[in-house]
Amino acid sequence: MPRAAALWSVISPACIALAAIVLIALERLRPYAPGRRFFRPGFWDDLLGYAFIQSYLLGLLIARITAWLDGATGLGRLHLVAGWPVAAQVALFVVTHDLYIYLFHRLQHRSPLLWRIHEAHHATRDVDWLSGSRSHALEILINQTIEFAPIVLLGAAPEVALIKLTIDTVWGMYIHANVDVRSGRLQRVINGPEMHRWHHALEIRDGVNFATKLAFWDWLGGTAHLPAGKPAGYGIAEPFPSGYLAQQLHAFRTRGAPLAATDLAEPGSAPAAGER
Repeated sequence: MPRAAALWSVISPACIALAAIVLIALERLRPYAPGRRFFRPGFWDDLLGYAFIQSYLLGLLIARITAWLDGATGLGRLHLVAGWPVAAQVALFVVTHDLYIYLFHRLQHRSPLLWRIHEAHHATRDVDWLSGSRSHALEILINQTIEFAPIVLLGAAPEVALIKLTIDTVWGMYIHANVDVRSGRLQRVINGPEMHRWHHALEIRDGVNFATKLAFWDWLGGTAHLPAGKPAGYGIAEPFPSGYLAQQLHAFRTRGAPLAATDLAEPGSAPAAGER
C-alpha cells in the first residue's frame, strides 16, 4: 500500500470517531430538539447492523465489483486523473457524486420501486448523528458502487477513496445531527442539519432538500425548503418493522400485507404521519 494511502487508513477511522464524539457532545450541549434519548429505539440496529456489519460486508462486495470492472475494462491502467493534484481529484468525485445523489435521490422519492429501498432511511423517528447510517443494503450497493468505481476506473490516487469515504461518513453524521446549527447564507452553498432535517419532516410529503453536501443543487433545482419554525416530527406514514433483517426484507414484501403489531418499528414513539 502506498504511504499516503496507509496514512489515510489510520486518519480516516480516527476522524470518523472524533467527529462522532464531537457530534454526540453537541447533541447533549446544544440540541435542536431537547430531551431525545441517546439509546433511542433502533439505536443498536443502526450502530451494529447498519454502521458496522452492513458497511463492512458491502465494502468488501463493492471492492470486488470494482476490481472486476477494472479488470474487464482496463480503464484504471489509463490513469486518466492520476496527474491531477489529490485535492482536485477529491473535489471532482465529491461534486460529481453529489450531483448524482441529488438526481437519484429525487427519483427515489417519485418511483414506488426505488422508494422500497429508500424508505428504511426515512423510517426512523429520531433524526440524529447515527440515523444517517440506516439505508437499505441495495441502496448502498447501488450508490457506493457508482461512487467508488469511477475513482478506481479513472486511476485516482489510492488515498482518494479513503478521503472521500471520510468526508461522506462525517458529513452524513453532521447533516442528521440533532444539533442547533445556524449557518446563515452558507446554507445556500453547503448542506447542513438546518435543511436536511426538513427532508425527514413529517409534514413534507413530496420530498425536498435532496442534496447531501452541496445545498446549491436544491436551490438550482427548485427543491430547497428552509422555513422558519421546526418540523412536527420525523418518520413515514406507513408501518415499518423493527430489527435489521426485518427492515431489509420489508423492501420485498407484498404491498398491502399488514404488519403484526409486534413488528412495528420503534414502539412507544409518537405515531408518524407522512414524509417520503
